[in-house]
Amino acid sequence: MSDSTETAILAGGCFWCLEAVFQNVRGVHDAIPGYAGGHRERPTYREVCTGGTGHAEVVRVRFDPQVIGFRELLAIFFSVHDPTQLNRQGNDVGPQYRSAIMPLDDNQERIAREVIREQDASGVWNAPVVTAVEPGATFWPAEDEHRDFYQRNASQPYCQLIIAPKLAHARSAFPDRVSEE
Repeated sequence: MSDSTETAILAGGCFWCLEAVFQNVRGVHDAIPGYAGGHRERPTYREVCTGGTGHAEVVRVRFDPQVIGFRELLAIFFSVHDPTQLNRQGNDVGPQYRSAIMPLDDNQERIAREVIREQDASGVWNAPVVTAVEPGATFWPAEDEHRDFYQRNASQPYCQLIIAPKLAHARSAFPDRVSEE
């Protein structure tokens, strides 16, 4: 990998799912679960779960743009969650589970808006894409017990029923980008 890195902040339901997928993407240095887009400093998991802080569960992805670009990260992101569900993903309901891209600069914001328009026009989805673009969000890392959740708990039912299929889909849809390990 090169010495250059970029950072993306993505919200697409439970952060354990996005973390597991992006930890396996070639060119990603790390994927850290956390919270962004709210009005409270240093929120806790318990506070965010109430839906009252305005934060979304997110993953902060540090990546090598010479190996994988922001647009390619977004393609993977859109393939592993349903961007037509407003403030939810499946049984996870509330604004903390919203679909959002939190761009860190003007270029990311431009690309995010383009990709959302492309996803909406693609005909892949049965409803309009509701993914929000929320520039300027501050990232707060999640508590340690939320990090590497899938790696540490792969045999738990939630991991087997929810996370494993998303990871398998990402590997199948992007075999040159998502590793088998």
